[in-house]
Amino acid sequence: MSKLFERLLEARGLDRSFLAPRYENLTDPFILPDLDKAADRINQAIAENEKILIYGDYDVDGVTASTVMADALALAGANPENIDIMLPDRFADGYGMSPRLITRVKKQGTKLVITVDCGSRNHAIIDELNTLDIDTVVTDHHECGDELPEALAVVNPKRPDFAAVNGLRDLAGVGVAFKVAQGLVQKSLIPAGQEKWLLDLVLIGTICDNMLLTGENRILGYYGIKVLEKTRRAGLKELMSRARVKNLTAESIGFQIGPRLNAAGRLKSAHLSLDLLRAASPTDAAALAEQLEDLNKKRKTEQQAAIKEISTRGVSDDPVIIETGSWHEGILGIIAGRLVEEYQRPAFVLSEVENGIFKGSGRSFGDFSLAKALDYAKDSIIGGGGHAGAAGVRVDGKQLYAFREKINEYYKSLHLVDQTKYLKQRADLDVANLSDLSLQFLEELKSLEPFGAGNEEPIFRLPEVDIVNISHMGTEQNHLRLDIRDRKGNNLKLVAFYAPEQWLSLTSEDKIVPLIKLMENDFNGVKSAEARIVDIEIIS
Repeated sequence: MSKLFERLLEARGLDRSFLAPRYENLTDPFILPDLDKAADRINQAIAENEKILIYGDYDVDGVTASTVMADALALAGANPENIDIMLPDRFADGYGMSPRLITRVKKQGTKLVITVDCGSRNHAIIDELNTLDIDTVVTDHHECGDELPEALAVVNPKRPDFAAVNGLRDLAGVGVAFKVAQGLVQKSLIPAGQEKWLLDLVLIGTICDNMLLTGENRILGYYGIKVLEKTRRAGLKELMSRARVKNLTAESIGFQIGPRLNAAGRLKSAHLSLDLLRAASPTDAAALAEQLEDLNKKRKTEQQAAIKEISTRGVSDDPVIIETGSWHEGILGIIAGRLVEEYQRPAFVLSEVENGIFKGSGRSFGDFSLAKALDYAKDSIIGGGGHAGAAGVRVDGKQLYAFREKINEYYKSLHLVDQTKYLKQRADLDVANLSDLSLQFLEELKSLEPFGAGNEEPIFRLPEVDIVNISHMGTEQNHLRLDIRDRKGNNLKLVAFYAPEQWLSLTSEDKIVPLIKLMENDFNGVKSAEARIVDIEIIS
């Protein structure tokens, strides 16, 4: 182990067990409340040949969780013809259990509904299912209300009556679904070891839902990468091929695989992604992967056009940016996130979805909670809610001005100071000797994968370097390459795609302190260590 890697582990407070976690150390699934009840009811449904409906969500976590639950039921011996999956429509249903579910279960003679990634706050729908003598098993990871729904089982690590164990509160919806599969293994309904094949989807859903990759998720992620590398799923193979995924990392999952799976729920129907993950033949998988590729391209085109439109007309000087337009409602959250990145202020983006009614998404950071802001502005909105960092809202067009005033009034009332510090990248270590950033060190870094929330990709600060060469790349010359040298004469190539103007204006005379993430370059079979620029401190 190199000295630099030892320094990194020490800086992060990690021991060697983090590098190679043991599958056997996964938490006993029956620690989760009601999981024993859930497993027994699933066993009964399979034994009695009952119709089972899995109700999920339209994002990556919901789609992967739905697939994991369906696969677990099949492994446990359920007749595939008895398994139905329903995903809500983002535009018609919104998040959570839709009233359309009632019509569907009546028509199909369903006896058991299993939710994944939702259900903890859908009391009314579950009460109606109870009147129809249909049992509900909720598996979810969202915050619960003061009272749980009257379901047969509520398997949720965020239940107020459950004490957190080994990071179980950080499970994604797909992680909770996997714990149910583990329970079915312990009850000898699934052959031991077969559940591991579900970990490819557990990994994808966990990363794309931005869950902490520590504790239980560290183990699931570590083995998830191994399973994804040899996945049996024809759909994932096709999707990764079209996305040109060369190395399976958290970055390729979060920026290449995830957006394509999400594109269906954003622009059309999440069932496209569900069908892809469950595709049995390469031919079907190829056709579905092509559709997702096209939708993702459309999503990017519309997103870029919206950002350009907003940039051209300019944003207000208000502490909270609020933009309205005629954009596709499936991309509003992405646009808001981009505005936060560019202007370093919280943002709401709204679009007119019906006559005079606007639907919007907000993104925030630091000490400004969108959920609290919406509560403050409740008299000017039709409805809304969410979390501190992400929320949704509906506003009558006649109230848009009042909404803007109320949100910004709330922000100003907090007297917040230096919020941009929450957006600044922080380095793990200073590295004076560039020769330490070697291919061997890169291999050591791979033992920390998958990276993500709570286990971010390491950032290194280079305090003693000179610029040797500068070049601009791309048709618009907006990509930057810097060749730098340390005091001992060691060189390193740095790149930045879509570099800000300040970086593009650098000269060899400028004194800089780059913040970088290390990466491997493979050119004509020759590998070398390079770096991607995260930030640049320009020393005046």
